[in-house]
Formats: sequence, structure tokens, C-alpha cells
Amino acid sequence: MEVINIEEKDGYPKVILDKENGIFLFSGKSLPENAKDFYAGIINWLDEYSKNTNPKTTIIYKMEYFNTASSKRILDVLEKFEEIFNMGNDIEIKWYYLDIDEDMYNAGREFANIVNIPFELIPYE
Repeated sequence: MEVINIEEKDGYPKVILDKENGIFLFSGKSLPENAKDFYAGIINWLDEYSKNTNPKTTIIYKMEYFNTASSKRILDVLEKFEEIFNMGNDIEIKWYYLDIDEDMYNAGREFANIVNIPFELIPYE
């Protein structure tokens, strides 16, 4: 599978989706002008990934900030991972948040309550 490797810049988050090396990372700030278009490529990649997953998939979220439009698309991505999980695949989400950032902690907690995937909230300094 082709690797998605998007560097964080101009309101776009860093995204790495690398099946071969087992790297699934979303980090930084997500404020794209058209969140639906930006995340559509990620959803399409996950559709392909769902056909032949790794034995275990660990997804790391280390977001600093995201706008409302991105929140909806992040949920879409998480729901795609939930579909893959419900197909019998071993998936876990690690949601990192700055230990003083209540907004990112609460966002992670809300996402964890919506999707049925093993979800770990991890503070860092």
C-alpha cells in the first residue's frame, strides 16, 4: 500500500499512515480550509487497509488543536477504525494530550465514548 505522509503546515495536521512499518499517526493542528476533502483521502486509504490489515494496529493521536469541521472528520476516521475493529481486527487508539490541556483530554474522552475501540488517554508534559 502507498504510504500517506503529510507534514504539518498551514493548518493541516501531520498524518502518517504506513502499513508496512505499522505507523498510524495524527498530530498537530487541524484547521484545513476544506476538512471534508482533506480527510477523504485518509478514509479512502483506510478502506483499502481494511481489506488486508496488520495483525495489530495502534493509532496515535497527539493533536494540539482541531476546529469543529475537523472534529467531525476525526470522528469519521475513528468510525472507520471501529468498522475495521468490528471485523475482528486488533486495533487500539492512544490519545495523547498535554497534561494541562483539558480540551484535548475531554475531546479524547468524548471520542472514546462514541466509538467502540480500545481507547487509552495518555497525558504528557
